Amino acid sequence: MTTAKSRREEIYQLAVTAGLASVEELSERFGVTASTIRRDLAALNEQGKLARTYGGALAIGAHPEASLRQRIGEAFEEKQAIARWAAQQVQPRESILLDGGSTVGALAHALRGHADLTVTTPALNTVQELADSPGIHVDCLGGRLRSLSQTFVGPLAEATLERMTFDRVFLGADAVTAEDGICEADQAQTRLKELMARRGQHVYVLADSSKLGQRPFHAWVRLPLPWTLVTDDSADPHQIDLFRSSGVRVHAVERRHMVGDMGEEAGKAS
Repeated sequence: MTTAKSRREEIYQLAVTAGLASVEELSERFGVTASTIRRDLAALNEQGKLARTYGGALAIGAHPEASLRQRIGEAFEEKQAIARWAAQQVQPRESILLDGGSTVGALAHALRGHADLTVTTPALNTVQELADSPGIHVDCLGGRLRSLSQTFVGPLAEATLERMTFDRVFLGADAVTAEDGICEADQAQTRLKELMARRGQHVYVLADSSKLGQRPFHAWVRLPLPWTLVTDDSADPHQIDLFRSSGVRVHAVERRHMVGDMGEEAGKAS
């Protein structure tokens, strides 16, 4: 009889080569119950090795989810420039919602000098960034901690969101397309982002150019229009056109501002 560790490793290897597997198929292959397989898939999902899909199927590719710590160093200058532009949109006395992720985390850092601001977040990195900022009141959405993304997800966070509204909502993404919206590795995160977008007067998706048009995972959420994509000027013009044609506002942060003055205008609007 195989151990849980060896079974999960084999599930991962099968998934990488086959590309798609279902709970039923895996249950039959390993001679265990569907509940056991679901626990295996949940564990592999938490490790960032697999991405869950609807209907009990598991979509698995060669794109394991990176941890928050790994993502912080990727496209660092682009993320900092996007964060600076986003911080300039925030006005005194506003109530804003900050998602998890490295780019939104950079926004949290850029907001440290703001005063008279209320920030709500499910993200531990944002809480840490703003914990000692005297002009910012921080509310944390509780729930189940997802270790890879360092965010709280699940019914508790969702129920809290239903009782709140925000002037601005800033979302992160593993990837984003004009056709299907935000792509994530985890269904619970896409569900939370969907609810976040519903609660904001102005909704922004912060995504550097490497994420546009990509499909690394199989968990999606389409955002209701209008919303604003904030990216950098290395973005493929064709991708920018696709977003604009679908009704999305786009701000492409100019490269010359990526190491520029915080007070300068750091973007251009469609």
